[in-house]
Amino acid sequence: MKDHYAALNLRSSATLADIKKAFRQAASTHHPDRNPAPEAAARFRAAQEAYDVLSDPVKRKAFDDNRQRNLLDDPLQTAQEIWQAYFRRIV
Repeated sequence: MKDHYAALNLRSSATLADIKKAFRQAASTHHPDRNPAPEAAARFRAAQEAYDVLSDPVKRKAFDDNRQRNLLDDPLQTAQEIWQAYFRRIV
């Protein structure tokens, strides 16, 4: 699974303004017309895809939910949340 936050060098708590700013920076850095490096086009496409997902609230929620299910954020915190919810139901 691709990590769109990493593609834009963002934290998962980033605001829409942060996402737009990071996309503009990544796009200007990796645009194939400005950067002759062979991997520039791929990085530009990754930034575009990340922006497309993270700037749309519905797509971002789905991505974040999937990301949490895959324990990409913080496995320890997710495990603690799962166990706390489990023990709350038992007690």
